[in-house]
Amino acid sequence: MLRWLRGFVLPAAACQDAAPPTRFETLFQKLDRNGDGVVDIGELQEGLKGLGVALGQDGEEKILTTGDINKDGKLDFEEFMQYLKDHEKKMKLAFKSLDKNNDGVIEASEIVQSLQTLGLTISEQQAELILQSIDTDGTMTVDWNEWRDYFLFNPVTDIEEIIRFWKHSTGIDIGDSLTIPDEFTEEEKKSGQWWRQLLAGGIAGAVSRTSTAPLDRLKVMMQVHGSKSGKMNIYDGFRQMVKEGGIRSLWRGNGTNVLKIAPETAVKFWSYEQYKKLLTVEGQKIGIFDRFISGSLAGATAQTIIYPMEVIKTRLAVGKTGQYYGIFDCAKKILKHEGVGAFYKGYIPNLLGIVPYAGIDLAVYELLKSYWLDNYAKDSVNPGVIVLLGCGIVSSTCGQLASYPLALVKTRMQAQAMIEGTKQMNMVGLFRRIISKEGIPGLYRGITPNFMKVLPAVGISYVVYENMKQTLRVTQK
Repeated sequence: MLRWLRGFVLPAAACQDAAPPTRFETLFQKLDRNGDGVVDIGELQEGLKGLGVALGQDGEEKILTTGDINKDGKLDFEEFMQYLKDHEKKMKLAFKSLDKNNDGVIEASEIVQSLQTLGLTISEQQAELILQSIDTDGTMTVDWNEWRDYFLFNPVTDIEEIIRFWKHSTGIDIGDSLTIPDEFTEEEKKSGQWWRQLLAGGIAGAVSRTSTAPLDRLKVMMQVHGSKSGKMNIYDGFRQMVKEGGIRSLWRGNGTNVLKIAPETAVKFWSYEQYKKLLTVEGQKIGIFDRFISGSLAGATAQTIIYPMEVIKTRLAVGKTGQYYGIFDCAKKILKHEGVGAFYKGYIPNLLGIVPYAGIDLAVYELLKSYWLDNYAKDSVNPGVIVLLGCGIVSSTCGQLASYPLALVKTRMQAQAMIEGTKQMNMVGLFRRIISKEGIPGLYRGITPNFMKVLPAVGISYVVYENMKQTLRVTQK
């Protein structure tokens, strides 16, 4: 990333205690564009841009706020020099933590070993990609000078931040329950970056779900009513919904779907942190299996708390025009006519569906990402947004294929009381009846519109998410 520095600025700016001040001055003068002896945020941004370093606004602000000792919003030469010295000490600790055999160079096997202790499993080929991005002399090892030069202006503070992009997901919501939450560092939690990222994801999810709500309602209608004639297709389904309630009816139940994003996300992330603490030994990093278990339990906890909203959403989506006058009216009528237990109909198949969905989604995602890095990555260890989104779409699709029969039974159980002449059945009874009358394909009714909404949902969610991150000043990973 900063290979341009070698042979030009870096030899004169190498941060060593014995280095004469003129070495720091060479680099400082490059940044002090108006020559007034101080560097403000504008000069830092322009100066680094002119030197070919693109950190993003948050990275440059972090350098400024960390080095600005007197808090005047600028860096004088002494502050600039002290920042580089302090930053070098942190990078020295990170270098030593990777140099397991203390021979003064970092090798691919040491990167593999170090990332395993952080709960990340990568191949030797992926470790070599990391080395290639830093190595300047072609030895396929990284010595201290190469490491220091590479991270000179990168405001990371430790090895965990250096490899953070391995641990973060894209934050994209496609309208289905995300089982494995993202992870945040202690610094992100203290700075408020965590809630900004969650808020950006929540807003993106709300816009995405609203945009694809007609397909979501069609899925529910096909799951519940498709078995009556066995002939309901996408065109007939849309026509029936519009004929019965007009264009607005295509968004029936979407309000509940959007409202449950915030509490579900909050509970999921809070409980995920608690489960991680219970499952991991103090001082050790969470592994992928513990992450899966913690995420599954967090998803189950969140679903338990917000599940009544799931039932209300289904009832509103299936209900006829005028049957309910909103979320509260629906809840009041369910409570009056069916009791509290009705709010948890279908809860068991919903809970059972979390495990196969989470396991397959996470496993396929990691497998696809590793395959891309092993076979298609050239000079970067960061797969990039497009690759990560592609991996997420495929992994989510595989997870849904495995858990969809349980999701269908859950929806049928939630809506049974609304279908006249339908016997109230439990999960096992419904499975038997569906298979006996409709065969295995009956377990996948409505899956076509479910898959149809994935691509537009991802596209809309990503665009909104990226724009909201800029608005909320979320640090780029």
